[in-house]
Amino acid sequence: MQKTYIRHQLYLLRIPLVLFIILWNSGGAKAQYQMNMEEHDAKPYYFGITLAGNNSNFKLFHDDIFLKQDSIVVAEPLKTFGFNLGLLGNVRLSEFFDLRVNPQLLFASKNLFYKENYPYRETTKNIESILVSFPIQIKFKSDRIGNMRVYTIAGLKYDYDLASNARARRAEELVKIRAGDYGYELGAGFEFYFPSFIFSPEFKISNGLGNVHVKDPNLRYSNVIDKLQSRMLVFSIHLEG
Repeated sequence: MQKTYIRHQLYLLRIPLVLFIILWNSGGAKAQYQMNMEEHDAKPYYFGITLAGNNSNFKLFHDDIFLKQDSIVVAEPLKTFGFNLGLLGNVRLSEFFDLRVNPQLLFASKNLFYKENYPYRETTKNIESILVSFPIQIKFKSDRIGNMRVYTIAGLKYDYDLASNARARRAEELVKIRAGDYGYELGAGFEFYFPSFIFSPEFKISNGLGNVHVKDPNLRYSNVIDKLQSRMLVFSIHLEG
């Protein structure tokens, strides 16, 4: 199931990547013949900023109670959009490998949709998150081709949700989400060298491995859920110096 999800996400990335390459080649073909920032590749470290948009949701596992009761007949996750702001630090390890840290502040919403029989109604639980994310990644980069190179990243992350409601004591309408989570990140991007900065568009999959659901049998919208795992697709723009 996990492999199918990753293949689906990577397939979705193909179209925007192809379009970006076409735009770069059509608009900046002349600039590629003039090498920009030739000394940059020898830097032991450098910094940057990150601006990003995210598409996030939960991977939901139903509890056995869901099959045994007939009040809530549908409980499923919804995909929503948010944005990220972050800093970037890059340390050169070798000609083709870098160590990268990219702490970010993420504004995301992972909502849940419910359909009930008695009485019939449809309900959406809005679960807002303000995440402080600490990813550490290994970056594998290709040879530089003029003013462009391709790279891939793989790494681990720890997320802390500043808006977590795990300790809330409100009524039975609640779905509690714990603050801490951990997971992995996989992605790919391009580096385009300009005279004074590097412009790097990047796509990545950022998935949680932990169960962020705080199970409570007294909460009717919560007790039909066994586990919730975070799923996120991120498009980032890195501006590096």
